[in-house]
Amino acid sequence: MDQISFPLKPLPPFRLDYTVWVLRRRPDNTWDRWDGRTYRRVLVVNEKALEVAVTQTGRQDEPDLKVMATGTGLTPEIETPLSEILGRVLGLRTDLTSFYRLAGEDAKLNSLAAKFRGLKPPRYPTVFEALVNAITCQQFTLTAGIRLLGRMVNNWGLPFPGMKGEFRAFPRPRDLAPLEWIELRNLGFSRQKAESLIELARKVINGGLNLEDKSFGEDEVTVESLTRLRGVGRWTAEYALLRGYGHIHIFPGDDVGVRNKLQSWLKITQPLDYEGVVRFLRRWKPYGGFIYFLLLLNHLDEQGYLANTRG
Repeated sequence: MDQISFPLKPLPPFRLDYTVWVLRRRPDNTWDRWDGRTYRRVLVVNEKALEVAVTQTGRQDEPDLKVMATGTGLTPEIETPLSEILGRVLGLRTDLTSFYRLAGEDAKLNSLAAKFRGLKPPRYPTVFEALVNAITCQQFTLTAGIRLLGRMVNNWGLPFPGMKGEFRAFPRPRDLAPLEWIELRNLGFSRQKAESLIELARKVINGGLNLEDKSFGEDEVTVESLTRLRGVGRWTAEYALLRGYGHIHIFPGDDVGVRNKLQSWLKITQPLDYEGVVRFLRRWKPYGGFIYFLLLLNHLDEQGYLANTRG
């Protein structure tokens, strides 16, 4: 095995622990691994599976990251594409200066922003992964959905033979396209979800669907285009906008779980609907999606998952 190490410099403030937990969402996530200090994931770069380990060596206001990549046939040229992927996944270049200025003028928002100062808005490496996550977790508890995704990773992700056992990358379109629905059904997916995921993968591979196309960047265009896909409704499309395209002004208002967290945080007695979410978040525009992440992190903290985070 070859190893290549290089530094990354996030825009401050930055905390790797907070950002990784919003990416993981639950300790059941087996492909985004976190041991309290190091974030590890198998990524596919230039058709090769490599394991990436990221540690933070500087504090949140002067953050420095050390990246260690392990794989076969690695050359220094891998640093450029890998830096781009990690920059996207960990939100390293997202400038939140305006957000913190806005929060500083609002006591309610500032209490949440200050508590988790250093969080950056994470994204999945690809929009395809964002959609697979969203479709899988529809009408499921988040924990159950992540466990189901873990079975998919273990069966069809490109393997990397790590020193502590075999770990796998998240499945690509080419990994899922050859499957029949019954193979996913055997893992616990419904037939509808299985067929939606396989059809999505086949459209990317054979149907000319380019999810990374910049033309998908406009919100209304993206929602309209994505909801034409099988198994994709408004929530799934908005989830992809936030977690796939990085549009941190988008709060997926059909997400009942986080919507309830918003209601509780705002101390609103009446249940919120989609329009209510839009109305209450208007005062903090354009950071609805970032507030979505903060509320998720706050819930994880309340559940005790952040007990081993480092300052």
